[in-house]
Formats: sequence, structure tokens, C-alpha cells
Amino acid sequence: MNAGEREQIDSLGIKALVAMPVIINNSILFYACFSETRELRNWSIDDIKFVNDAIKVLQGIITKRLQKNSLASSFASLEAVLDNVGSAIYVRDINTGVLLFANRSLKKNFKKEITENTLVDLFESNIPSRSHSGNYEVNHKDRGKWYDVYYTRIKWVDGRAVSLCAIYDITEKKLYQKRIELQAYTDFLTGLYNRMCCEKDLARYVDEARQTGKHGALMYLDLDDFKHINDSLGHQYGDVLLQDISKTISRVEGISNSCYRMGGDEFVIIIPPENFEKMDKIIEDIKKAFATPWYLKNSDYYCTMSMGIVRFPDQGDNVSELIRKSDVAMYEAKKSGKNRIAEYSDKIDSSSIHRLDLEKSMYDAINNSCDEFEVYFQPVISEFSMKGGTKQYRHIGAEALVRWNSSKLGFIKPDEFVPLAEYLGLINPIGNFVLQRACECCRMWNESGTGDYTVSVNLSVVQIMQTDIVDTIKKCIEENHIKPHNLILELTERLAINDLARTKQILLDIKALGVRLALDDFGTGYSALSSIRALPFDIIKIDQNFAKDVAEDDYSKAFIRTIVQLGETIDAEICVEGIETKAQFDALKGMGVKYIQGYYFDQPLRRAAFEEKYVYNSKV
Repeated sequence: MNAGEREQIDSLGIKALVAMPVIINNSILFYACFSETRELRNWSIDDIKFVNDAIKVLQGIITKRLQKNSLASSFASLEAVLDNVGSAIYVRDINTGVLLFANRSLKKNFKKEITENTLVDLFESNIPSRSHSGNYEVNHKDRGKWYDVYYTRIKWVDGRAVSLCAIYDITEKKLYQKRIELQAYTDFLTGLYNRMCCEKDLARYVDEARQTGKHGALMYLDLDDFKHINDSLGHQYGDVLLQDISKTISRVEGISNSCYRMGGDEFVIIIPPENFEKMDKIIEDIKKAFATPWYLKNSDYYCTMSMGIVRFPDQGDNVSELIRKSDVAMYEAKKSGKNRIAEYSDKIDSSSIHRLDLEKSMYDAINNSCDEFEVYFQPVISEFSMKGGTKQYRHIGAEALVRWNSSKLGFIKPDEFVPLAEYLGLINPIGNFVLQRACECCRMWNESGTGDYTVSVNLSVVQIMQTDIVDTIKKCIEENHIKPHNLILELTERLAINDLARTKQILLDIKALGVRLALDDFGTGYSALSSIRALPFDIIKIDQNFAKDVAEDDYSKAFIRTIVQLGETIDAEICVEGIETKAQFDALKGMGVKYIQGYYFDQPLRRAAFEEKYVYNSKV
């Protein structure tokens, strides 16, 4: 005590004094003083003990009051902060479940849940273990909302164990993600799902089939001759066709949500396990859709498809494996004549490696000026009248047929490499090569004094729709100095009824060169007599299927007679292909058939053999 403090005490009349520090949080807050003003006093031990106890009581009262004020201040500060955050927050007592706090956002947006006491059921029921903190998402289906929920356990301002939930509305984020995902999984042109979505969905369906013991199927579709429609009408109409096809197949019951465009003119359809029993019906509905024409540019167009099918999980449970196998099966269908369906088998798969070798070898052969391809010739027999009216037959020409003797793979059958060439878009250089060789032979044979020797050449759908096809034919005729009427160009029935107006104009332009035109494979399923009547064909070639049974089948005979009568009406001559027996040949006599072809007369021969046997043989 200093002199100033002593002087102040004396001025107050204090005779005796005890001063004790009041310590709060390890710091002296103030001193508590006990004084005697009547007389001098010696403080006893009991007096000192009493004062000490009183100081402790005072310290306890002050500490509790300070804690209460601090708690209130802390809660007020916390409430102010939590009321101004962007999320809805609530705090509840873990032991009693009583709601201790709800911020302004929660009270505003979840009045019903607070009133009905359903906050816990809505936001905490999906927590794996409520002893853990973490984030998870909640879909509030009644509201159509998505929430991101942060849950944790903490000690509250008063020390109680509480759970705290912070709830963020992420509905807009979810909708944006869904839009982005939809764009990522959707084909822009057709609106169907794309390859990425196909692979994702297929993995899910395969897993479902594996777990349930059920089965599903994957169907790979490739459009036949789409390229010639796309090239001849323009890409905008090709796009319209793809859109129309997409709409049609997606309406088939059982696959409306599992149709995919893989790119170009290729589609995939997944038959989910729950619809596997409907597979036959689904396939029939798809076939019916492609059996009718597609309306484009004010005209009807036929565009068929080839389909490959693989089943899962018994034929594969890997996404890439299943897609590959369905593609292999699809190519097998296309190879067997297009507009077909083939199911995957191990035998088909073993040929897929051969197909890759075939593709590479074909590219190599075409890059080497088609030098591995060779033109064979099959004789065409014609009926003529002898003096006295007797009917006789003689060979008057040949049909040029392409063969491929690969330097790496050996002799490849036409029914194997021709569909592949069309599929790969390589048929044009091969077709032009055959046309050139056929015209060369026609010139040489006629220059040798054989007479009006004709050569028939097949033109593919893709070739005939090329914008320069007329110029190509004209150039070939002029370069080889042949008579135009000695060249016969054969076109399939499919082309004849596809884009009738455009086809007719192309054929008229070709006929204007003096070339004769033949309709090949008539009666194979594309027949449209009204269309054929409108086109300028000189010859109608009846498909070999009718020749096969002509000796004993009345229907085949009646069909051929009907076509002969049709030919007389439209001034077209009739040719029957595929004659292999004398009985078939005899059955045709007297029917009015002008030309006959088939193995009964001879098989296709290499050029040298054909010339020796037919061209330069005076006995023929």
C-alpha cells in the first residue's frame, strides 16, 4: 500500500482493513475489502477464513454471471450469422430430439416439415451412421426438389450434444447436369440416344440380366443402300430419312427407350430383360417398318436394313464384346443378300478375322488399279426362227461377271466380296473396271467378224446414282468404238422402284446413248408393276428362283407367261436366268422367252476360255 492509498483510507475513518483479490480466469478482477471504522482490530484466523470463503462465493457468482452473459452473447452472434447464410440450417438435441434452433431460411422454406416434425425423416434417414459427418443428396419428390445435406454432430453453445444439418437447394444444378447429360447422351440429328449412352445402358441391362437370371438382346442395324439415296438426293434428304427411321423404330413397343444411333446409318436396339419374351414381336414390327417405302422429296423410296442379333449374358457379358458380336452378325446378314437378319454364332465370329483380312486385301487390290479382279463371261442363249417356223437357239452374247483372285487370300466368291465392296463404298471402282473390260471385249469380238455380239454389264445401285454415270458410260463406248446397242446395262429391281422420277430420267439419258437396259432379278420381292411399266427397259430378266421349279410348278409357269405378256405390252423382251437342267429348258420352249442363261449351257468362263469356245469357234 503506498502513501496515497494510506491517506485515502485514513480519510474514510477506517481503523482496520483486510483486502483480498477476486480472481476470474486467472486474472485479478478487483480487490474485495473488509474494514473496521470503530476501533483498531487484530484479525483472527477465523476472520481471515470467513473473508476467504466469502471471496470464493463472490468469485463463483461473478463467474456464473459472466458465463451466462457470454453464452447469450455467443448464441446471439451465432444466430445472426446462421440467419444470413444461403442454406437452411437446424440444430436438434441428440438425446431428446428437441429442435433447438432453426435459421430464417429453414423457417421460411420448411414450415410444413417443422410443424409436422418430419425434418429428421426427410434429411437424416439416409445417413449410413449418425455418428459420422458427411454430405449426401436428398430427393424431395413431393416438392420436386433436390437438396445437398451436410450433417455433423457437435457440442452446442451450452455444451449439449446436438446434430446440425445444413441444407442446400441444388435443384437447378441437378437440372443443368441433366441437360448436359442429355446432350452428351443424345444424337443431335435424330434425337435418339448415342453410342456413349448405348454403352452405359447396355452395361446396366447386362448386370440386371446377370443378377436376375434373365436374358436380353442387342440388335445392330445397318441401312442397305443408304449411300445412294444420300448421294443422289443430297445429304439433307439423307438426314430426313435417318430422322424418319429413328422415329419409326422408337415407336415400336418394348424398345421405345432403348434405341441408339451409333453413327452414319448404323443403329443399335437393346431389348431389356423385362421385354425379352417380346423379341420375336419386336423384330417383326421392325421388319414391317422397313417393308414399306419412305416418303422423301415427293416420292417413295425403299431403304431396307440388315440386322445382327446377339443375346446376353449367355453370348457375352462385356459391352464391347456384345457390340462387336452384333456387328459381326449384322455383316453376315448383309453378306447373305441384304434385307436379312442373322443371329450371332461362334461360326460367324470365326469369320470376322477373315472379314478384316478381306477388307484390307480389297483396299490393296483397288489401289493397284483393280489388277486382282477379273471379268468372266457367261453365254446368253437366244431363241430364233428357222425357215419353216422351226424354233432354234443360238448364243448371241455374254454377261460380264466380276471375279476376284486375291494374291493373299486366293479366289473369293462374288457373294462374299460384292456385298463387302458395297458396304465399304468400293463398288464404284470395281464396277467401272468391269464396264471398261466388257466394252473392250465387245469391240474386239465384233471386229473379228462375229456379228452383233452383245455384252451385258451389271450396274450397282450406287453406280447408277452417281452424277457422272451417263458421262462414264458414254466415254467407255466412245473410247472402245463399240455400237451402243451392243451394250446392255442390267439394273436390279430395287433401284427401279426407288426414286422413280429420278431413276426414269437417268435411264432415259442412258438410253439416249443407244444403250439397251435390262431389269435384273425381277420377282425377288421389290416388284411394282406400275413402276416397271413407266421405266424404259428393253429386257426383263426373271429371277432364277422361278426357273428352279418351272418344270413342275404351275405357279412358276404362270408367272413367266404373265411376264412374257407384260413384256409384249411394254415392248420388252424376256430373259430367264438360272436354267440348270434340260427339263427346265424344255419347259420354257414355246413360252415366248427370248433369252436364256444358266449352267445348263455353261458356267461363267475366263475370257480366253470363253473366246476359244464361243467367239472364235465357227462350229458354235
